[in-house]
Amino acid sequence: MFKRLDSNPSKRVTITIDGIPHEAVAGETAAAAVLLSGIDCTRTTPVSATPRAPFCLMGVCYECLMVIDGQPNRRACQEYVAEGMRIETQRGPGALPE
Repeated sequence: MFKRLDSNPSKRVTITIDGIPHEAVAGETAAAAVLLSGIDCTRTTPVSATPRAPFCLMGVCYECLMVIDGQPNRRACQEYVAEGMRIETQRGPGALPE
């Protein structure tokens, strides 16, 4: 359902989503890269563990919270992909690393 308009983008980077390597286009957001990879859940809610996904894609709704490069509660729609970026589905409230 979610697809790239440019079928032949010029600069690609390799990122990891939930431990699996994926190609993304430099300049796209982490949320877009996740949706393009076919993953439809970016986080689960803290209370009921209900799966959630990006909604507004402009940083207002906070439904796209993910763990990015080890930091929880990052708005994936506001983070641009970079070579080697690690993106993980956030389970619950997202505890900080110790």
